[in-house]
Amino acid sequence: MKEKLKIDIVSDVVCPWCTIGFKRLEQAIKELGIEDQVEIEWQPFELNPHMPAEGQNLQEHIAEKYGSTLEQQKESQQHMIDAGDELGFTFDYFEDMRMSNTFDAHMLLEYAKDFGKQTDLKMRLTTSFFSERKDVSKRDVLKQALLDVGLNAEEALATLDNEEARHEVRSKEDYWKNLGVNSVPTVVFNRKSAVTGAQPVDVFKQVLTELLQAK
Repeated sequence: MKEKLKIDIVSDVVCPWCTIGFKRLEQAIKELGIEDQVEIEWQPFELNPHMPAEGQNLQEHIAEKYGSTLEQQKESQQHMIDAGDELGFTFDYFEDMRMSNTFDAHMLLEYAKDFGKQTDLKMRLTTSFFSERKDVSKRDVLKQALLDVGLNAEEALATLDNEEARHEVRSKEDYWKNLGVNSVPTVVFNRKSAVTGAQPVDVFKQVLTELLQAK
């Protein structure tokens, strides 16, 4: 049996283009009918590693970080809403939306990997944040997401207080940063080649086809 094509997706739960990028990649995989030939693993990246526990108003945050005016932000958000609509994903931006700290979410994604539920949990969390106006740094929100995808919520949440597990996630974040990943999504194929950004479905199809043919 041929080895599967390993796809690492370096991303953050609160990154809109990561969601769009993944949905496009998913569509490319479906259209090529290669679901059984690829294996996806999510890798942690915090857009805002120093985000305080209470989060920060999204408009303030974007203005501070990128210098975007409110008008530019609205335009960019509309662009994401439209891209999401095409892919069946709802981006619900609202006035008091806050950016969340995502470290605990990444810890739980690491936990979910052992149960083959990483993608399910990733999409559940990103949906909670973008579509349901929920704060993905809050334990009750994380607990509900775990339950929704059929994971043992108590066992998973217990890992959040495990120093060794926390260190492991930080090490993974550092690993990708040290490789030069500084924007997400970064989609890495067999740890050899990568594309960054939410590429169009056709680009993903082309890359996947070439990689599978070369195996």
